[in-house]
Amino acid sequence: MRAKAVRGVICLAISVVMGMIGLGVFGFGAPTRALSQVIPRSLEEGGSDDALRTRKNMWTVGVAGGLMSGTNMTFADEMAQVLDDGDNLRVIPMVTYGAASNLDDLLYLRGVDIAVTQSDVFEYFRTQRKTANLEGRIHYILRLPISEMHLLAKTDIKSVEDLRGKKVNFGPAGSASSLTGSIVFQRYGIKVEPTNYDNPVAMQKLKSGEIAALIRVIGKPVEPFAKIPTSAGLHFVPLPFSKAFADYYTLGELTSQEYPGLVPAGQTIDTIAVPSVLAVYNWPRNNDRYRRVARFVEALYTKWDKFLVAPRHPKWKDVNLAATVPGWTRWSVAEDMLRKVRQDAVAETPTASGEFTAFLKTKTAATDTPEQREALFREFLQWQQRQQRIRQGQR
Repeated sequence: MRAKAVRGVICLAISVVMGMIGLGVFGFGAPTRALSQVIPRSLEEGGSDDALRTRKNMWTVGVAGGLMSGTNMTFADEMAQVLDDGDNLRVIPMVTYGAASNLDDLLYLRGVDIAVTQSDVFEYFRTQRKTANLEGRIHYILRLPISEMHLLAKTDIKSVEDLRGKKVNFGPAGSASSLTGSIVFQRYGIKVEPTNYDNPVAMQKLKSGEIAALIRVIGKPVEPFAKIPTSAGLHFVPLPFSKAFADYYTLGELTSQEYPGLVPAGQTIDTIAVPSVLAVYNWPRNNDRYRRVARFVEALYTKWDKFLVAPRHPKWKDVNLAATVPGWTRWSVAEDMLRKVRQDAVAETPTASGEFTAFLKTKTAATDTPEQREALFREFLQWQQRQQRIRQGQR
């Protein structure tokens, strides 16, 4: 028995030692694949501090996203996931104060080359901040999906007029809610007592009755709102659209499917929505940061199909690459890439040519002017994306 026990101990010891050798504990033997994968190639390379600093920053792009819980931050994070290419391109998403302050960061904060913001923020900086040469300094890469304004209140608040003179939370200063919400209430001509609590605190104060309503401007659906039960006594207050909002805003809606506890079954609530924008600093062509952002934009257009499949945010499918943003200028590199997409889309290949021909059969619109041709091309891209989703669903 003793001999068997000794042999067992020896065998166990040999197994442990062999395992340690396999892991490279004694300095020899190949490391396991799992360990080798977690070490980026850039960390394995040495050199002087100056050389390492240069290599580390050569192809790095900073993207100001927004609040951690917002859709814009999700967009920034997913751009990093899709476009990051090690030493060839590194995308760093940044948690910030929100879409409104992101334009300020793009103008003045070191390390920010690109920002997710909103179309109405541009107008604020131009008319209220009086930012010098804003049109020349800030351009856009593409128009992102809309963000809906969610006005949440107790059920005794039937209309936005009922909030006159009451406390309404507009979210943290610098957030999309703080700017867009203020503009919307100003255009309605309804004066309220604004507060700027963060979202969790605002929800507590709404439930306790300390505030009458809270605002969030964010792409739907908002998960915390979707989980609110009917018994909570809360609902979304309608925000009717009018000509006063036609410059930068569009009509949005909140449905019972998205928010079963806040919208009656089978109904929709009208609201104001604002397009988000992927903005870029217009660096001079001979600038090092111009080269970095140009590589980012080229990768964005080249890998666009990767944003349209799971597990990416479903709102990427709502992006029209050719969509314009009123009052903004598309960045030159993005314009060049869009032109290339156009050429590829209508190239004389059986697939592309056949798709475009099939699309044209559904249209009778004139294409005599550049504006008409631009509109037709935008429709074609949307039609093409729908056809791709249909084909994927049939597989």
